[in-house]
Amino acid sequence: MNANTIRRLDAWLGKPMCLGLTVLRKLIAPLAPLRKPAGPVRKILLLKMIEQGATVAAYRAIARAVEKVGRDNVYFWVFDQNRFILDLLDVIPRENVLEIRTRKPLLLLWDLLATARKARRLGIDATVDMEFFSRASAILAFLTGARRRVGLHTFTSEGPYRGDLLTHRVSHNPYLHVAASYYLLVEALDADPREVPLIKAPVPDVDFTPPRFVATPRETAKVRSILDRLAGRPVERPIVLLNPNAGDLLPLRRWPTENFISLGRRILAEHPAVTLALTGAPGEADGAREIARQIGPNVLTLAGETTLRELFVIYTMADVLVTNDSGPGHFSSMTDITSIVLFGPETPAVFGPLGPHSHTLRTDLACSPCVNAFNHRFSPCNNNVCMQRIDPDAVYRLVDDKLSHRTRLKLTVLPPGRSDRQNVPDVADSVAIR
Repeated sequence: MNANTIRRLDAWLGKPMCLGLTVLRKLIAPLAPLRKPAGPVRKILLLKMIEQGATVAAYRAIARAVEKVGRDNVYFWVFDQNRFILDLLDVIPRENVLEIRTRKPLLLLWDLLATARKARRLGIDATVDMEFFSRASAILAFLTGARRRVGLHTFTSEGPYRGDLLTHRVSHNPYLHVAASYYLLVEALDADPREVPLIKAPVPDVDFTPPRFVATPRETAKVRSILDRLAGRPVERPIVLLNPNAGDLLPLRRWPTENFISLGRRILAEHPAVTLALTGAPGEADGAREIARQIGPNVLTLAGETTLRELFVIYTMADVLVTNDSGPGHFSSMTDITSIVLFGPETPAVFGPLGPHSHTLRTDLACSPCVNAFNHRFSPCNNNVCMQRIDPDAVYRLVDDKLSHRTRLKLTVLPPGRSDRQNVPDVADSVAIR
């Protein structure tokens, strides 16, 4: 089931359900007046159903929940196709991940109700809704029966309606990076719910850099054999990866295909020793092969040839990744690859990848960013000029700089124990193209 179908279900079914449950809550409110729950939190359920890249940004928030109640007492509610990143992060037990199957609408609704019952059986006493005004997640949090329910509330903003089902209502700050926003939602568990709005606390001084992914020697050998098979020769560095598609969730985030083709041709012309490869989901394999064909011979197509974990391994072996604003930009931030992430409808100040090797490009049009929490990240834009105006020459200059920098590093021998990673930033470097 695609993202638009899920969005329509959230609107058509979510609005009346939020209204009905809000009326129910108001009726029982005199019997259970709002007050700060006594005693510590025992079991926390985090709700973040979509976008694996966002789950990477939520890593420190999940770790904070573990600090509060212990690893075995933190649970995570997620769509089945998005649970992989949780398993890779390995911050909570795998059996604590509650999956929602999304292949068919009836199956989706069945699993939502079934997991709500399971949450009650588990004795969940606190929920943290990490979705931006999703109605489904607010409904699920309410149905768990948890005494503490943290999440975003619109208050006087003209944002998406999702009732009044939370106990700890947090005001959305559109100027914070999502990693900090997720972390503060977890911190709000200990706040007094009578304070409006939450959370009245400083932004924490936390290193939000995601954990480092380390491939095993066996995984590296397997992926190397895949690359060698596709290339018909032993593949050596430098390796440059192009990820031309952002998927179906937000097609506005796509950089024009002809720009990827132009960029790929110039990389190979100026750096003939480079192995150029295109990545993507299995459903993008045909499109990736066509782009590879137009770039030129000997360009590898990895779309559909690897598992998602093997893609992470490839990031550890490659030098540069150029991608639209999408999951790979966040995945690659868990490795040492230099990632160049192209932004338009969204802003890297809020959604940018974290880590010392991530860089973003944007054009800063007056209408950009047009995707935000208050419009369900669903822009009315019908012409993504913000992406079209990102010049392939500007992207190439960054790629060229990183490839040349790598060559210089090969000639530099660092003393034992010394690192060249100094002053590691929390958020990606960002460059605006004028």
